Amino acid sequence: MNQHLLTHAHTIIRQSIAAVLPDEAVRRALADMDLPPRVTLVAIGKAAWRMAAAAQSILGSRITQGVVVTKYGHSEGALPGLEIIEAGHPVPDENSIRGAARALDLVSGLSREDAVLFLISGGGSALFEAPLPGASLGDIAALTRQLLACGASIAEINAVRKHLSAVKGGRFAMACAPASLTCIVLSDVLGDAPDVIASGPAAPDASTCADVQAIIRKYALTVPEHLLPLLATETPKALERVTSIVTGSVSALCEAAAGAARSLGYVPLVLTTTLDCEAREAGAMMAAIAREIRRSGSPISPPCAVIAGGETVVHLRGTGLGGRSQELALAAAKGLDGLQSVCLLALGSDGTDGPTDAAGGIVTGGFAAACRARGLSIDAALQNNDAYPLLKEMDALIMTGPTGTNVNDVCVLLIK
Repeated sequence: MNQHLLTHAHTIIRQSIAAVLPDEAVRRALADMDLPPRVTLVAIGKAAWRMAAAAQSILGSRITQGVVVTKYGHSEGALPGLEIIEAGHPVPDENSIRGAARALDLVSGLSREDAVLFLISGGGSALFEAPLPGASLGDIAALTRQLLACGASIAEINAVRKHLSAVKGGRFAMACAPASLTCIVLSDVLGDAPDVIASGPAAPDASTCADVQAIIRKYALTVPEHLLPLLATETPKALERVTSIVTGSVSALCEAAAGAARSLGYVPLVLTTTLDCEAREAGAMMAAIAREIRRSGSPISPPCAVIAGGETVVHLRGTGLGGRSQELALAAAKGLDGLQSVCLLALGSDGTDGPTDAAGGIVTGGFAAACRARGLSIDAALQNNDAYPLLKEMDALIMTGPTGTNVNDVCVLLIK
């Protein structure tokens, strides 16, 4: 029965990812746009290559120049007339600086008759960076590492980074003036706030200097003194000649998972598309729901698929290797221990969960017992944030490779 469940789980994974690939979303958005003859294309994020390829297939020679900045391993080949730069994620590197510098160079000197088509997807915060004078890449990278390690939310991380950047928090839009700026945004942020996605390079910034100071106090961040004046300088609160369309989100990912499950004979229940907590807490919650369904048939009776989408966080307490979806799955395995005909999958839609080559993890009610039989400790792996090696040893990693999209994470609990 478990093998049957695993086969269904992998079918749901494939169909869910296929439904949120950016190609068709970009085509739909461009169909309703009236762009001028000269278009400069800038694409940033994990889905940048696919978004740029889709735009190029539609606009053709109207795109006169452009640059695509994406994560290492996420380019799928050359795009005629477009420069492709792969850069660091989740911490920016020198190529993040090079990509932003190239984009700023392309949009400088444009006229009101020109247009910039800006394709934005998740990961853009790290991949697209230009430190303000007085800040360095090392400064931004050090603060990013601190924020990631303490479990800060993506909105909190971006609020700090925006105030040290010449392209975040609406500042790239200002650099494009007086040309018109049209943005197509693939959302990886709960609530789809344009000023949060990729740190809002083309959106008026809702975060303030006071917010930044509160974040610094909340997490007791170590901030070099020379950065304090920059963190006290406000980002743009209004922009002109900017149009943004948000297309693709975690809601669509969850809807696709529900549809795939329904086609396989499960009754789907989407619990939430705004999951936002510790990964191991989410895993424990999903396991508790499975136990309740087995005990009472509530909140839904089998065969069922309970779905939760969003973006969990991990507080780094150890030195192991893993990602939030892998940690969620491993934590769930403890609570699922001994349950019959139960399977849980958790994956990041971009195909790369944390600093690993896995999209996530998949466990069953028999997983914990199988670990004990091999002398493997789930508790030890969780304590050291070391989910990847254990899941790999148990052949329980989800391996999709880079998917070309990025719309948060999904977790699906299947019960026969």
